[in-house]
Amino acid sequence: MAYYIYILYSEKTDRYYVGSCQDMETRLTQHNTGRNISTKAGAPWVIRYSEAYPTSQLARKRESEIKRKKSRKYIEHLISTAG
Repeated sequence: MAYYIYILYSEKTDRYYVGSCQDMETRLTQHNTGRNISTKAGAPWVIRYSEAYPTSQLARKRESEIKRKKSRKYIEHLISTAG
């Protein structure tokens, strides 16, 4: 089974959120129903970008790479180049 990194966007707060999971639809529902304190205020969230990985370790490593950059420009570059 695949593991994913994802980038969510909230129009309400004009913010991005980077995370990883195994089931993106379930995870998006959790974000949009207030199950995550860090994303509760931004609902509704939409998936803007995702990448699939064969293991959770690789997905979490990529999630950390994106978060370490602390760059909205980098996130928007990823989204704009997604094919």
